[in-house]
Amino acid sequence: MTDSLPKALNETVKFDAQGLVTCIAQQHDSGEVLMVAWMNRAALAETLASGRVCYWSRSRQKLWRKGESSGQTQALVDFRID
Repeated sequence: MTDSLPKALNETVKFDAQGLVTCIAQQHDSGEVLMVAWMNRAALAETLASGRVCYWSRSRQKLWRKGESSGQTQALVDFRID
């Protein structure tokens, strides 16, 4: 796992004072919103490197890979910055 982002991406993504950015997971073919979650730099870097979505769990204070316990994983199909 790496927490380094490409310089351009690190400068473009606006992380808050806690080092987090809100992310919205959508179903790739319908646009349905599946969840709203948080990512820190490490979660974003891991997601981009692995293609498997990783979030920052504020309650657990650690990285959370969607599907670790449920088996319902999320694959990265597209990534956009608003």
